[in-house]
Amino acid sequence: MSELPRRRLSSIDQLDCTPVYVVWEITLACNLKCSHCGSRAGNPRPQELSTEEALDVVEQLAKLGTREVTIIGGEAFIRRDWLEIVGAIRSHGMVCTMQTGAFKLADKLLDAAVKAGLQGIGISIDGLEGLHDQLRGVKGSYSEALRVLNYCKSIGLTTSVNTQITSSVISQLPDLLSVILEAGGKHWQVQLTVAMGNAVDNEEVLLQPYELANLMPILADLHKKGKDAGLLLLPGNNVGYFGPYDVLWRGPEIGPYSGCPAGQNAIGLEADGTVKGCPSLATSRYSAGNVREHSLSDLWATSPELAFNRERDNSELWGFCRTCYYAEVCRGGCTWTADSLFGRRGNNPYCHYRVLTLAEQGVRERVVKVSNAADLPFATGLFRLIREPLP
Repeated sequence: MSELPRRRLSSIDQLDCTPVYVVWEITLACNLKCSHCGSRAGNPRPQELSTEEALDVVEQLAKLGTREVTIIGGEAFIRRDWLEIVGAIRSHGMVCTMQTGAFKLADKLLDAAVKAGLQGIGISIDGLEGLHDQLRGVKGSYSEALRVLNYCKSIGLTTSVNTQITSSVISQLPDLLSVILEAGGKHWQVQLTVAMGNAVDNEEVLLQPYELANLMPILADLHKKGKDAGLLLLPGNNVGYFGPYDVLWRGPEIGPYSGCPAGQNAIGLEADGTVKGCPSLATSRYSAGNVREHSLSDLWATSPELAFNRERDNSELWGFCRTCYYAEVCRGGCTWTADSLFGRRGNNPYCHYRVLTLAEQGVRERVVKVSNAADLPFATGLFRLIREPLP
């Protein structure tokens, strides 16, 4: 088992808006204390789905045409019946993968997961040891992540490393590539840390938009070095857009960025049965309903909170994005990023093309926190966008 199935969308998927990919938070319980956690994971949610309810969700997803389910938390393996859920996903013909912080994930539990049908695992490593342990809030979490990465390699389980790009990690990225290669990693996904939950409380972890001018050439260089060494560096949906390096890492295999996929070909599920178009979106604004009250097929077909992207035009765009050359295709980039900052979608300052365009005009943008986030999962604060002359 060396390659995960690609989440390629057929023309039928795109026309029918089939939810081919699902990210499912099966519990909010977590054994880490991450300072950048958008969901404020730690304790389980009140009234998380029972085993019976979770297995019914699996059946509904299969009927909707889902092809891959990624289980997350919190920390998914803390839920006692998680292996039963993995087995059910596989028995219905869907690919099952997992994202984890890997802290205290025992070898025997990984063996059992593979036996149940787990086909791939993504392990979070957010910097070198000192920074990673600081961000994750638990000493030893870095060494545990590397232990699990090495063990997965030894048993042939496909692995990827996921890194949240914070303000502190940029200088460590070249050394982190070496660490991942030494551990046998073949896939590395990077994602910008977004202003949500704990990251609003600790806003110093957030990049300023203008820092993309420094970050993107580094990522491009690491992509080339990784490729030469047999590792594929992949950008998350909030890394972009349309800058000089997009063709390098999206290229013909992934294709050019075509706008936020939330509710078009993706679903996010929360542990209590709440349904969203993307697992990361603010629950208060994007909850489509709950599987305890409505079937997934009904929610998918009728909920405006899931359908907002399906016939979306440029009318919601504002600020720089409204007049951008790529507006018709990009549609403001990642909804999660923009909405978390401003409480509305359609204007995303974390865009490489935008940063470079403004730099040619001698200006840059930065964000300043105006209000804090509520002490709830997926809560957002409010930020103000400031445009100023380049220093």
